[in-house]
Amino acid sequence: MKRATVAAGLVRSLAEFAARSGLHQTDILREVGLSETDLGDQDGRIAFDTYLRLIDVLIAQTGEPALLAKHAVETQLEKISVVGLIVGSAASLPDAMQQLNRYSTLMVDIDIMESGPRFSVSQEASEVWIIDNRPNPNQSPALTEAAFGRFIGEFRRNLPEHPFAVRIEMTHAKPAHADQLEQLLQCPITFGCTRNAMQIAPEWLLRPFENTSRYVFGIFADKADALLKNLEKDESIRARVEAGLMPGLHKGEASIDAIASELGMSRATLYRRLKQEGTTFAEVADELRCRMASDYLSARKVSVNEAAYLVGFSEASSFVRAFRRWTGQTPAEYRDQLLTASA
Repeated sequence: MKRATVAAGLVRSLAEFAARSGLHQTDILREVGLSETDLGDQDGRIAFDTYLRLIDVLIAQTGEPALLAKHAVETQLEKISVVGLIVGSAASLPDAMQQLNRYSTLMVDIDIMESGPRFSVSQEASEVWIIDNRPNPNQSPALTEAAFGRFIGEFRRNLPEHPFAVRIEMTHAKPAHADQLEQLLQCPITFGCTRNAMQIAPEWLLRPFENTSRYVFGIFADKADALLKNLEKDESIRARVEAGLMPGLHKGEASIDAIASELGMSRATLYRRLKQEGTTFAEVADELRCRMASDYLSARKVSVNEAAYLVGFSEASSFVRAFRRWTGQTPAEYRDQLLTASA
């Protein structure tokens, strides 16, 4: 049996969320054998059992039994992991579910990933259900509550005008905080059921998603696949910076202070570590955009405007100037050269 793990970014986000209640984050982590350094790389792995212990500690110390569900509802997944950006770029709910299952191990890697998908969609007569197939769900009911809270939070945040959840079934016994949980999820919940499942409005199977980055789906995911695979093997500071930059690349977010904070170090320390590897933060960000832009254009699946958006430029003209600086060619010239070479 393989070692069950969760992403360090998820653990760090939960600890930071709980710290808003007045807890001291360093003390919280120390109680379960973790340090700030352990959570520096958001794609690093933390033992699943340690994560469960942290949940218990946080709930006990905050006195908030619905803490995990509240964190899931109120925290954007794309702020925690590249998985959120990829799933959020899907064209529809079925597409989003496919991508979620494809990348779910980047968030939580447990035995069910070996035998089947974490989530499945079941159409039962006129009802549509999202089923959570996590094994031994009653080992930690808070995880079940958080799983559905994540779905509801993302849809409520991005599409508040469209009803999503209809009702929820959970296998664990009705907890003392059941009323608080129903109020948080804004959905009736039945406890002591035979499965963990959420009924959703059936039109979501056909409703296309309307978001400004929908064309990232299938393009960004493919590139993230290759990059994340390499990052898993690469422990360099440069690779860790690139991993931190990837989720916000299309937004033009490249703050050295933010990335240094994510890596659990000061700005000066990050600057020094990158200098030791012969580069700077600006060079890493610039070269990442160059590499990603070249790959997008080489794939010939996006326009110049779309490629500009994907690497963080709000105006195509700025992207064209940057691309000429990177390659000595305009994006159109670069693509034409590729077409000629492949003819």
